[in-house]
Amino acid sequence: MESSYVSKCAQIASVLEVSGHPKPGNVHRTQNFPDMVFEDFLLSGIAIGETMTKAAKRGLKYRDTPDKWEKIGLGELILEAVTETDHWVANNTNLGIVMLTTPLSVVAGMSEEYTVNWDTFRDKVDQIIKSTTPEDAVNLYKSINIADAGGMGEQEELDVAAESSLQKLRDDGVNMFDVLEISAPWDKLSYELTHKMPVTFNVGYPTFKEVKSEYQLNQATVQTFLTILSRVPDTLISRKFGDKKAQEVSEQAQHILDQGGILTSEGRAVVEKFDQELIDRGLNPGTTADFTASSIMVSYLDGYHDYKTKLGNK
Repeated sequence: MESSYVSKCAQIASVLEVSGHPKPGNVHRTQNFPDMVFEDFLLSGIAIGETMTKAAKRGLKYRDTPDKWEKIGLGELILEAVTETDHWVANNTNLGIVMLTTPLSVVAGMSEEYTVNWDTFRDKVDQIIKSTTPEDAVNLYKSINIADAGGMGEQEELDVAAESSLQKLRDDGVNMFDVLEISAPWDKLSYELTHKMPVTFNVGYPTFKEVKSEYQLNQATVQTFLTILSRVPDTLISRKFGDKKAQEVSEQAQHILDQGGILTSEGRAVVEKFDQELIDRGLNPGTTADFTASSIMVSYLDGYHDYKTKLGNK
């Protein structure tokens, strides 16, 4: 795929995700947090564009040489996107989104056909992450520290906040996949990146694609968010309030979907109430928002055939 198309898909996904209204418990177009506002996320979505273009170009460069995929520099690309975002906004708005969209951009850049084979695509995402180097892991740690995001990598020996951990990653030959695999049992985003992105491809993407074909973009975004939340208890809630609370929130999301979710007037009223309830209780399904963005990005990557066809007819 053309690198410019890939980067636009990443940017569009980021902007649509935050614009989803009312996306329960998160910042959206009518709801800000005390430390971050809707516009911060719009800026963040735009800020990652250049890095995603670079990621797609690297994918193209190394497409035919899998033995050199360690040279893609996945960690470096993530660090670049997070650093660029940090220039424009004061708080962590998109670390999770960047971690998901960067490998997607690399593999999209490798894709030669207008119509994508998603099984092959997912295999390549897995291979690229497994091909990372200890320096990629170091750059991931640096990204987490810039974003000030807790939870991932907080082990006794490889705590992201400890300067000594960076050298230990190099000395022990621990790559980015290894770090994520350590965190995978309690961090859904790490699990996603070490298991071929099952939430993105099996839950979020098909939901967004189906709803988008019949409803407006906002409805597709919110319904995708609710569907993911109903099936995957949110890591951020688990980290702050425990697994039981995260499970309860997921059950509430399923109850809303049983009433039609955002697609019915009855369901919408419940969604709005759910949104305010989560805000009042400080429950923020932030990882679910990240998965929503990656799902939207895949849906737009899936539109590459139509995009090229329209260009060819002009």
